Amino acid sequence: MTAVAASARPSASAPSAARTSDLSSALPVSFRGLRRTFGTGGSAHTVLRDIDFDVREGEVLAILGPSGCGKSTLLRATAGLDAPSAGSVNIGTTPVQGIDPRCAFAFQEPRLLPWHTLQANIAIGLPKSSSAKTGKAKVARLLELVGLDKFAKHRPREVSGGMAQRASLARALARNPGVLLLDEPFGALDALTRIKMQDLLLEIHAAEPTTVLLVTHDVDEALQLADRIVVLGKEPGREGDGATIVRTVVVPDERPRDRGSAELARMRSSLLESLGVEGH
Repeated sequence: MTAVAASARPSASAPSAARTSDLSSALPVSFRGLRRTFGTGGSAHTVLRDIDFDVREGEVLAILGPSGCGKSTLLRATAGLDAPSAGSVNIGTTPVQGIDPRCAFAFQEPRLLPWHTLQANIAIGLPKSSSAKTGKAKVARLLELVGLDKFAKHRPREVSGGMAQRASLARALARNPGVLLLDEPFGALDALTRIKMQDLLLEIHAAEPTTVLLVTHDVDEALQLADRIVVLGKEPGREGDGATIVRTVVVPDERPRDRGSAELARMRSSLLESLGVEGH
């Protein structure tokens, strides 16, 4: 694995000391020798191998890679939705064994219940131990945070795709997760709405600090949102042996970042080359 640090500034790679003290629910994640193989015998197919890295408490880490390289499988293993064939995932100091309540998932599709209001959909994410009063206050705060307080009684069919995705993020945050897992959360949105949702995610992360693992195909999105970017791929000569980490990049500068930055443009070209897209 090759580590490429774009900047030596500590603020780019880890939360500041002042901010870290506010990360009441954020948890670190560690992967140790993780491998995932599907099938047995001659039909066995390894998707991931030798995944070994750490995600810091409160960090936003983006995972890039070509289709089919195991990005979503890695998120599922983190949440305990899929068990590794070898190796381990730890959240904090505790191994993930089965579905882990410390994680919350948001997908490319909002996956809201169409017969419920946005308010009720968000409430589904609340911990079961929440009292009625505490839960109601939490949902109201999240609706305000994602700009949906005036649409609380609307049903999913009555709002736009971007608004439905905002409700999906709020539902995930209702759990007070130590780790927020985002699997192409803005991939189905139009370009303008996608940019607005990226900005909103940064606002949410500032208001509800948690550790974020973001799977995306969009290099620009990763550069805009992440503290670090992990690139998954297959090493030359090991084409049938599953994807592993081929590169780790530290993204410079505090967020929000200038989308037109020359430095980010250079990093974009370098990352695209790592993904096999040259000449852009």
